[in-house]
Amino acid sequence: MSTQTTELPVTVSELAAGGDKKVAVLTLNKPKALNALDLTMAELMLDALSGYAERDDIACVLIQGEGEKAFCAGGDVVSMHQAMASSQGEIPAFLETFFTVEYTLDHTISIFPKPVVVFGSGIVMGGGMGLMTGASHRVVTETSRLAMPEITIGLYPDVGGSYFLPRLPGQSGKFLGLTGASINATDARYLGLADHTTDAANKDALLKALRDHQWQSQDLHDQVTTILNSLPGEAMMPEGQVESLQSAIDEACDKNDLADIVSAIQAMPSENNKWLQRAQKTLTAGSPVTAHLVHQQCQRGAELSLADCYRMELIMSCRCGELGEFQEGVRALLIDKDNKPDWQFKSVSDVPDEFIAKFFTSPWGEGAHPLQSLGEQQ
Repeated sequence: MSTQTTELPVTVSELAAGGDKKVAVLTLNKPKALNALDLTMAELMLDALSGYAERDDIACVLIQGEGEKAFCAGGDVVSMHQAMASSQGEIPAFLETFFTVEYTLDHTISIFPKPVVVFGSGIVMGGGMGLMTGASHRVVTETSRLAMPEITIGLYPDVGGSYFLPRLPGQSGKFLGLTGASINATDARYLGLADHTTDAANKDALLKALRDHQWQSQDLHDQVTTILNSLPGEAMMPEGQVESLQSAIDEACDKNDLADIVSAIQAMPSENNKWLQRAQKTLTAGSPVTAHLVHQQCQRGAELSLADCYRMELIMSCRCGELGEFQEGVRALLIDKDNKPDWQFKSVSDVPDEFIAKFFTSPWGEGAHPLQSLGEQQ
C-alpha cells in the first residue's frame, strides 16, 4: 500500500515497509531535462522533508532521479538567465528566492534527523551535488559523474561547496572547483563525497531491501548502512583519477597567489592523461572571476560552519546575478550555445580585488539576511 502524488516535477511516495514503518521516496521527475532542479522542485522537496522530520512512522528517506542518465544535472539556470536579462544591474528577485529555498533544502538534508539515502547514479552536478553531499548515505554507481562545473558559466561551486570543497583531501577541492573536473564513483569514495557503491541496475533492489527490512525504532542510520552494505556491485567500478594525482594537485594548488595556482595547474604534465587535459582546458577557457570566487570560498569556507557557508553563498549568488558574469556564461553555453563567453576580464591577473570584494558584500541590512535563522535548530 502506498500513497503517491503524480505528474509533478518531484513525485513524493510513502511506501509500506517492515516493522510498521514507511520509506519515503522523493523522485526528481524531469528526465528529459536531466532532472535539473527548479524552484518548484526545491519547494516540493523541502515541504515533504519538513513533514517527515517528526513522523515516527517514517524510517528513512530515499532521494533518486527518474531515468538512467542523471540523478540531477544542476539547477535550472535557463530560468535564472531570463530573470537576469530582465533585471540588468540589479539582483533579480527570482534568484534570491531560488537560492534561498535551494540552500534551505540542502541544509535541511544535512541536519535531517532520519537517514537520507541519495542514489547518485548518472550525472550529479551543481545543484545535484547540493542535494547529495549532505545526505547521511550517499550511493554512487559505475555510471556516476560528479562535478561542480560552474567555472564554465561564470557562477561558482555553491550549494555548500564553500564547506565541502576545502574539507576534501589536500588541495583536491580547490582543484575540482577551478577546473570543473568530473569525477567517477571511485574518486567520490576516495574523496569522501560518497559512502557506498553499487551497480546502477540495483536501484530497484535497494528500494525493495528498504521496504522488506523489519525496521526497529532505534539506530535507523545503522540499519540503513547494513542494508546498503548488503548490495552487490564493487566489480564494475571505474579506475579513479584523483588519488594518483593527489601530490601533484597539492603542489600546484597550495599557493597564496591565484595566478600562480592557475599557472601551476596548466603546467601539470598531462600528455598521457585525458582527464587532466580536459581539466586544464576547462580552467583555461573558464571565467577568471569564478576562479577568484573559488579561491576565496575555499579560504573563507574552511573556517565557517555549514550554515555560515550557505549564508555567505547566498550573498555571492545574488551578486553573481547582479554583476553580469553569470548571465554571460549561461548565454554562451546554454542560450545562444556559441561557447564563446565574453568574460569581463581576460585573465585572473586582470581581475581587481575590489571587484571580487563586491561578491562578499551583503545586499541586506544587519539581521535581514534571508538565511539568518538557518542552523539555529542545531
